[in-house]
Amino acid sequence: MSHTSPATYLVWSLISSILGIFLLFHLWSFDRFKCLRWHSGPSSGAFKRVMTYSYLLSVPLIIGYAVGNAIIKYHEGFIYLPTHGVIPKPSTMWSASEQAAIFPLTLMFSIAWSLEMVTHLEELCFWLFLVNSGSAQRDWFKSLYFKTWMLGSVVAVIYMPLITILTRNDHLKGEAYTFLAGSLGSLSLTLWFTPILWTFPSFLKNLRSEGVDIGTIVRLTKFSELNLIRVIFRFLFCVPLLILGVDGVRPHTHVNESMFATDLLAVVAAIGVSISSGITLVIFFPRSIEGEIATRDAAKERRRNRSFGRASSFLDSHVTDRAHMSQSYLEAGSMGGTYLLTSSPMKNNFDLHSFEGHEDLSQGDGSPSMDKWTDGELRDTPTALPPIRPNRRRGHGIELGGIEGLTESNLSMHNMRLSNVNPMVHNFTSPIDLAYGQPSNESRLTFSRR
Repeated sequence: MSHTSPATYLVWSLISSILGIFLLFHLWSFDRFKCLRWHSGPSSGAFKRVMTYSYLLSVPLIIGYAVGNAIIKYHEGFIYLPTHGVIPKPSTMWSASEQAAIFPLTLMFSIAWSLEMVTHLEELCFWLFLVNSGSAQRDWFKSLYFKTWMLGSVVAVIYMPLITILTRNDHLKGEAYTFLAGSLGSLSLTLWFTPILWTFPSFLKNLRSEGVDIGTIVRLTKFSELNLIRVIFRFLFCVPLLILGVDGVRPHTHVNESMFATDLLAVVAAIGVSISSGITLVIFFPRSIEGEIATRDAAKERRRNRSFGRASSFLDSHVTDRAHMSQSYLEAGSMGGTYLLTSSPMKNNFDLHSFEGHEDLSQGDGSPSMDKWTDGELRDTPTALPPIRPNRRRGHGIELGGIEGLTESNLSMHNMRLSNVNPMVHNFTSPIDLAYGQPSNESRLTFSRR
């Protein structure tokens, strides 16, 4: 994109920076950045670390590439050529220090692109494994798809920076070959992902017939819709850069000589990569707004209980002091005269034994009325719970007392033993939240809490 205007890289910088801000906001709302820790739980194995850090590293690399080129472009500005008119100053006419920055910036972009391909390849292999494997194939880490992802990731991480390094002597050709190699790799992965989108509705229909719980169906349906949107923006990312790359490696460039064409294609690519990366973040770290609200309410309740406990301890100590005072008054009254409960001689100063609004505080025998003393407690006592019915057999099954059917979670566990669906589908949370081929117990609980 050496022929693009400075505004193009400004758009790249703004959109990628918005992506970075969204990343920080989403991870903070997800679990307060706990997922970034090296040991984030029992499921934080090498696979999850590689997927998490490779994705998170690609975003700041894209931001650095866009911001660095925007600074250089605005510093160099435009130039007038008699044959082309006013155009952005070509990179061959930049100062020596800014020409020296071209290779590091392009290398940053190629590394970020290779990490993006690692992410896309993992999702492609994972969804192929999930759709095509049955109950017999349980372990993702021992499957052919996982081995394919490992081999493809090594190839992507090596060949993308290698092409940039080997073509670093010619900045224009180096950028063109980087775009060509990256766009061919991303386009092939995106094309391979389209059959999954085509077969996913029938896959969901099969899951419903196999008795998978509705919560898992809802999550997989949401992921299917997000994947559809993301595939569209992946095409918007790789196809424009493929056009620029193919035109750049040819002897006669036509698209790159048009500032409108290069600006349009570059801006569309920026929108595509940023939105597709944002959707990847949502899929890798899915939030549950209901769970977050419940967590906040529970935290408020704990704080309220702590403050209430401190207030109660203060009130108890105050009541204890007053009880000691009352005891001393009673002892004084027993020693020096009569002390009536209904008319205390210390009524103006100490009103512990006077109850306003209670006309009759004594029964016929002169003792205090227990109905009056326990009236408030009886009002606060909950009504009696209905009796628990014993288990009774109906036909060939057992009916639990008062329960018409199995709960959703118990029904899911029951169906896992009988269905032909891969166990990883049940209680599915995220393509990277895996432990030994199945979602861990902690991940299931975490998803239910979030």
